[in-house]
Amino acid sequence: MMNTVEVINIAEGIDVVDSGYYSQDFAAIYLLRQNSKVAIIETGTNYSVPVVENALMKSGLTLLDVSYVVPTHVHLDHAGGAGELMRQCVNARLVVHPRGARHLIDPSKLVAGATAVYGEEKFKEYYGEIIPIDANRVTEADDNFILDFDGRELRFIDTPGHAKHHFCIWDKTTKTMFTGDTFGISYRDLDHQDDVYILPSTSPVQFDPEALAKSINRIMDFKPERVCLTHFSAIKPTKKVVNKLIESIHFVSDLAIKHADKNDAESIIYNNMMDYFLKGLNEIGFHNNDVARDRLSLDVQINTQGLIYWQKNRQG
Repeated sequence: MMNTVEVINIAEGIDVVDSGYYSQDFAAIYLLRQNSKVAIIETGTNYSVPVVENALMKSGLTLLDVSYVVPTHVHLDHAGGAGELMRQCVNARLVVHPRGARHLIDPSKLVAGATAVYGEEKFKEYYGEIIPIDANRVTEADDNFILDFDGRELRFIDTPGHAKHHFCIWDKTTKTMFTGDTFGISYRDLDHQDDVYILPSTSPVQFDPEALAKSINRIMDFKPERVCLTHFSAIKPTKKVVNKLIESIHFVSDLAIKHADKNDAESIIYNNMMDYFLKGLNEIGFHNNDVARDRLSLDVQINTQGLIYWQKNRQG
């Protein structure tokens, strides 16, 4: 892995690397370089730390040059490696949403929840050991918090909908918004010519469609030239893309409302959602349904679980 890390520059001082989590080009890590300082946005897992180290080496930098480690929220594909990165990036501070900070300072609830889903063996395989972070090294970034990153302004905006502990980061210099999962999921290997396909992330346990739509509209108020998705990489947020994302949120929400209380809810919602996404891909000219189905299977599975949880939680 150390010799095969691909570093792609997407804007001034912004590189993206594949975290190596789950499958190729599934979860991104962004490296912001300002003068000789680095901010890492999203951490992948513990197993992603050598990827980050190698990517920095290609720019003549090391983990000692990292000033900030910034997960957009504390789901483990975004923040699982935060503790290990902070252990090795001895000059860094963690910047995290106020609702998520306690879970990285004491990750026992995160570990228990994920272990319950994956089982202990798979949890260790995916994430390794989740390392607590010293509270004295944590900065909580509430709404409109501005970080002076060595003269480069980074603004943090509260963006609930995917999770209550989610913020996005606005890089004023490049007009770039780092959107975590708020602006959905879009894979570059499913692009067709200049068209991209986008779908929402509704994973458990805090999906809120109304809040998510508001957060997307707030992102667009900044008029970003690009949005940097964790799943996966940068896209141009055209009106067509935004409209499709909002439409998809309504579609999957309606699916959940209609079917969540049925005995076979999971299979009904999964199949209808997958068919809807495949149809959307066909509409932009991507016709290899087998490739698309394989690429989207995990997302659709997790989305289904989140939608059912959302409905059951609403119904008490």
